[in-house]
Formats: sequence, structure tokens, C-alpha cells
Amino acid sequence: MSSHILSLLIFIPAAGALLMLIGHRFISGNEASEDSGKTADFHKWIAAVFTGFQLLLSVWLWLSYVPNGGIQFQEHHAWIQSFNIEYFLGVDGLSLPLIVLTALLSFIGVVSSWNIKKSVLGYFSLLLLLDTAMMGVFCSLDFFLFYVFWELMLLPMYFLIGIWGGPQRMYAAIKFFLYTLLGSVLMLLAMLALYFYTEPHSFNLIAMIQSGAAIRDTFWGMDIRMLIFVALFIGFAIKVPIVPFHTWLPLAHVEAPTAVSVILAGVLLKMGTYGLLRINYPLLPDQVYIFAWSIALLGVINIIWGALNAIAQIDLKKMVAYSSVSHMGYVLLGMAAVVSTSAAGSQAGINGAVMQMFNHGTITAMLFLLVGVIYEKVHHRYIFFPKDYKDPELAGKLAFGGLAGQLPIYSGFVALAFFAGLGLPALSGFISEAMCFIGGFSVFRTLTIIGTLGILLNAIYFLRSYMHIFLGPVSNAYKGLKDMNGRELLTIVPLAIIVIALGVYPKLMLDVISPTMNSLIKLVQSMAMMVGIN
Repeated sequence: MSSHILSLLIFIPAAGALLMLIGHRFISGNEASEDSGKTADFHKWIAAVFTGFQLLLSVWLWLSYVPNGGIQFQEHHAWIQSFNIEYFLGVDGLSLPLIVLTALLSFIGVVSSWNIKKSVLGYFSLLLLLDTAMMGVFCSLDFFLFYVFWELMLLPMYFLIGIWGGPQRMYAAIKFFLYTLLGSVLMLLAMLALYFYTEPHSFNLIAMIQSGAAIRDTFWGMDIRMLIFVALFIGFAIKVPIVPFHTWLPLAHVEAPTAVSVILAGVLLKMGTYGLLRINYPLLPDQVYIFAWSIALLGVINIIWGALNAIAQIDLKKMVAYSSVSHMGYVLLGMAAVVSTSAAGSQAGINGAVMQMFNHGTITAMLFLLVGVIYEKVHHRYIFFPKDYKDPELAGKLAFGGLAGQLPIYSGFVALAFFAGLGLPALSGFISEAMCFIGGFSVFRTLTIIGTLGILLNAIYFLRSYMHIFLGPVSNAYKGLKDMNGRELLTIVPLAIIVIALGVYPKLMLDVISPTMNSLIKLVQSMAMMVGIN
């Protein structure tokens, strides 16, 4: 099984979706609706079993991985031989945490979607296809295969938002699709340029890294390496998202169902920074040096701009969405530290960036799940109602306050997620953000000093929200609320354990990622020296 474990991880969800489609008619009968209790339960349990099995395989992969062993569990087969396109899979310390994160959040997304009643077959089959696409991106080492899975993500996410989302779901879905498609077009052009400008022509990322430094052509008088880097960077920046390409994200989050928001923030945003580290950094190291300060600047802009926008929100879900923009800025700042002349600084920055990708995925997943819990109970997400609300009397009755006494378990998990988000020591967000700042300060001191203001701004919007929702007297409208149920706890508790465990003992993660990322640092710096940049 170990020789095909990556293929199993990728295609197990797709097999579950296929089984749903095949078994649907046998279970429901010709007359029954797909949303009847019997068929709906069938689809939900198929999704839970297949994503659960995928999660167990990902844990086995983690336990079997050898940190100093390079690229492992490789599957390498010819696919389209005439163009040197290969079915090439592999895993290393960069991809492994994101593979486990994808499996975990996909399973949690299925469990959190148990109350879905509309077109159950369509919803869960699309969720499983999205899982397959995400897993394929993190396992692929052939650029063409990577691109196929990257594009495959578009349709499931488009329909999941556009059909099962909120009132503005179609606008949000179209905006998401167009932004992401623009990035995909730029990525396609860069991929084709890399293919034709390298010898021998190949989409194999390992081969591209070895031959990419030899590219010395121009296009319309401009360095082709510069054009390729910019095209790839914009394509990945849209997914992160980096300001000013971020405007699709808040609306998509607000309109998407809870599980889709969890996957969108927890996994899809990480694909942008993963793509930069997997493709831009090793293939075009000289351009990394040229753009490092700009990447750090964009990271700081993300930190401050996202946090300021989060402070301005009165919708709890939109606040969490903007906080994601802010926290992905820490990843960019840490990534930019790869050019540091201090070995400790570059290692802290790049390792902190990868760790922050994982930690932000778990923390933001907790936040969106908790927002979904309270929305299911009270059917609104207002931290406080706007002064011009259409029905002031109703707003007064429904205003939050005092929920800590009414929902002690829920309020405790919200406090944990909020404090993890603002970087409280002994929680996972602290160590990864601190490492990004250590790396950033070693080479971009002024920018890093400005970026630390994000810590203060994070505290403002998280603590203000907690005060309005959970402290003070409880409204009469909420005195009968019940605390979290077993299914809701099943989605939150594993994430809470991870947040605490990695906060107390980050070595669990660092031991896995450090060898790969240290090798990437050496590769970038050595190749940059070869071309006379460093």
C-alpha cells in the first residue's frame, strides 16, 4: 500500500463520490427524492467514511515519513509521453503538513455539514471532488498534473458557494471563479514558458529546477525569468490572497456554507503560498532575491490592511474572513526572510511561514466552525447591530451579550480560538508568528517593526467581539439556548487539541518541516549565487 498511498489519498474521496452516484438509485428507488431521510443519510455516511479513511491514511503517512529522507512515497509513471507529461507524485516536509490538514478539514467539513438538507447528493459529492483536487495539488511533482488538480478545484467550489451559499451566493461564486481563473491563465502561460525554455522539454518540477537556471532568453525585450516569476506570483497571490487581489475572499466566506468556509480558509488559501514555495522559489531563486523586499512589504500590508478591515466589521463571519487576510501576511513576511544572510534568521522565517500555514488552517477552521454554531442557534452573526438597522426594536431584543453564562462550553472554545488567533503564548499561533517575525527582523527590520502592529490590531477585534457577545447581561431571547452538542464538539475538539499541542510542543511540527525547508534555503541561496545575485 505504501507505494500507492498518495494515489489512494487523492482518489479515495472521488471513489466515494462515484459510489454515491451509483448507489443513489438503488437506495432511493425511482420515486424517492434524493433529499429523503434514507438517501440523505446514505450520502452523508459515505462521505464521512471515505474522508475518515483518508484521514487515517494521512496520519499513517505522517508517522511513516522520515524527516531527512527527501521526497518520499514517490509514484512516477509516464502519462502523455509525447510531451513528457508524467503522473509524478511525492511528499516532503513542505507538503506533508498540508496533506494532513486537507484530510482533517475535509472530514470535519463533512461532519459539520450533517444538517445540510438541500440537494444532499450534489453537495457531498462536490465536497469529495474538491477534496480530491486539493489533495492532488499537494502531492503533484509534475507541473502539468499540478495544474490539472489546481483547475479541478474551481468547479466544485463555484457550485458549493453558488448553490448552497447565502443571499449573494451567485455574485460571490462568480467573483471567486473569475479571480481564480485569471490566476490560472497566468499560471498556464508561465508553465508553458518554463516547458519551452528549458531543455529537455519537461513538466517534471525536479527537472525544471535543475535546468531552470540556464534560461537566459528575453521576450519583448524583457527577461523571460522575470516575466515567468511575475505571472506565477500573481496567479498564486490571488489564491493567498495578497492585497490588492483579496476582494473576492470576504464575500466568498460570508456567502459560503460553514464547511466550505472552513476548507476555503483552512486549505485553499495555503495553496497560494505553497505554490510560491514549491515552484517560484526553487525554479527562479534569482527573482526571489529581486522581489524579496516586495514580498515582505506585501506581507506587512496584508497584516495591517486585513486587521484594520476586521476591526471595521460588525458581521462575525466577515471579521474572521478579514483576519485570514491579515494572518496570511505573516506567512509572506516569513517567506521573504529566505534571503537573510543570517542562517538563524532565514531558517526561522521560512520554517515559521510553513508552520503558520498549518496553524492558521487549524485556527481559522475553529473560528468558522464556531461562527457556524452560533448562526445555527440564533440565525444572525451581528457582533452588534448597526444603528440604522431596519427594525431597532428587534435589534435590541436580538443583540448579543452574556452568552458566557448561557453557553459556557461554547464560550470557552471561542476564547481559545480568539486567543490562538491573536497569538497568545502556549498556543500554536504564537510560535509560528514569532518565527516569522524573527526571520523578518533579520533582514527587513523596519517592515517587521510595522508588521508587529498587527498583533495589537488582532487583539482589538478579537477582544471587542468577545466582550460584545459573551460578557454583560444575557438577552431574554437567548436564555433558552442549549450549549454545543456532540457533533459540534467532534468538529472542534480535535482542532483545539492540535492548537494547544503545537503551542506547547512545536517540535512535533518543526522536526518534520525543517530538513526540507533548510534544503530549500540552501537551494535558493546557492543558485542565486550561481547567477550572481547573492
